[in-house]
Amino acid sequence: MKKKKEENPIKKYPQPPFPKQPQDAPGVTSSMEPVPDHGERTYVGRQLLQDKVCIITGGDSGIGKAVAIAMAREGAKVIISYKEKIEDEDAKDTLDWVQKAGSEGFVIRGDIRSENHCMKIVERTLAKYNKIDILINNAAYQMTYDNLDEIDTTEWNKTFDTNIRAMFYLVKYAKPHMKPGSSVINTTSVNAYDPNPSLLPYAATKGAIQNFTASLAQMFMEDKSGIRVNAVAPGPIWTPLIPSTIPDHENFGKDNSPMGRPGQPAEIAPIYVFLASEAASYISGATIPATGGRVTI
Repeated sequence: MKKKKEENPIKKYPQPPFPKQPQDAPGVTSSMEPVPDHGERTYVGRQLLQDKVCIITGGDSGIGKAVAIAMAREGAKVIISYKEKIEDEDAKDTLDWVQKAGSEGFVIRGDIRSENHCMKIVERTLAKYNKIDILINNAAYQMTYDNLDEIDTTEWNKTFDTNIRAMFYLVKYAKPHMKPGSSVINTTSVNAYDPNPSLLPYAATKGAIQNFTASLAQMFMEDKSGIRVNAVAPGPIWTPLIPSTIPDHENFGKDNSPMGRPGQPAEIAPIYVFLASEAASYISGATIPATGGRVTI
C-alpha cells in the first residue's frame, strides 16, 4: 500500500534533535543523519528551462545540489562549481543525478575567491555551450564565533571573499554572454533580516548580497540588457555546512524556525526554478524568503 504523502509542513521532514555529528568544514553529505533530501526521488520537471545553460556555485551539496537536480529535470544543462577535493564525491553524485534526468553538464573544482577561477568557470561554460542563461551564486562560507576577539582579519576576509566578492566576479564575466531573458539568482539568508550574532561575518555578507541584488537588478534594467536579478533567503536548511560549522547542530532548526525543524534543500530548489523561468518575467530585484515561518518584515 502506497504511503500517504504528509501534507502538514511541520511534520513533512525530520524534526530535531538529531544525532551529534561534527564534521570538518565544508562537510560531506554521506556523513549526515538524517541525510538531506535534495529532491532525488520527488522533484518532477515540466521542461520549464529546456536547453538553458545554468552555472551553480556550491552545486555539489545542500541547496546547490537540489537546485542542480531540479534545473536538470526542467531541461537545463548544469555546470557544478565547488571548492574542495573532499567534495568530489558529492559533486560526482550531483552530476550523476543531472545525467539521470536526461540532461548534461560538468563539474569544476576550485576556489571562487580567485577572480581567475571565476573567469575560468565562465570560459569553460562558453567553450562547451557558447552561452549562459542562468547564473546561480549559491556558494557560501560561515563559521560560528562566541565573541569578536575570535574573528581575525583572515577569517573576516575569507567570508567576504567567498560570499560576496565572488558574486561580483562571476556576474562581471558572465554578463556579456547573457542574453535578454537571462537570470541571475543569488542566495542570501534570513540573516539579512534577523542577523545571528554568532554568525557575524556571514550575516554581514548576507545583508550585502541582498543590497547587491537590488542594485544590480536596477542597473540591468536601466542598461536595457533585460537580465533579471533576484535572490532567495533561506532560513535554517539541513546541509553539510551545518554539522561542520555549528556546535549545537543536533538542535538546528528547533528554536529558530516556527515549524520547529530545519528546511530540506528540496523545499528550496523550486524557488530558483520559478525565478529562472518565464513565470517570473516581471520579477527583478526581489528576495523570496523561505524561512519556515520566520518573519522577514
